[in-house]
Amino acid sequence: MEDENGVAAEVIEVIGVTGMHGEATQIKCRILEGNNKGRIITRNCMGPIRMGDVMMLLETAREAKKLTSR
Repeated sequence: MEDENGVAAEVIEVIGVTGMHGEATQIKCRILEGNNKGRIITRNCMGPIRMGDVMMLLETAREAKKLTSR
């Protein structure tokens, strides 16, 4: 399913909320196909998300900064 619409990735962990107002969710996802198949990366996503969801990533090389507790 790798095409101009992106690369499939499965959500394996929901880490927490991020952003100025908690509008984004930080997740760990496993790339399902392409050059980075099997790699686990951290990303920020908008909207409702839960473990087991499959999302399409336009880019798989970039990762989000880790959440810090204050």
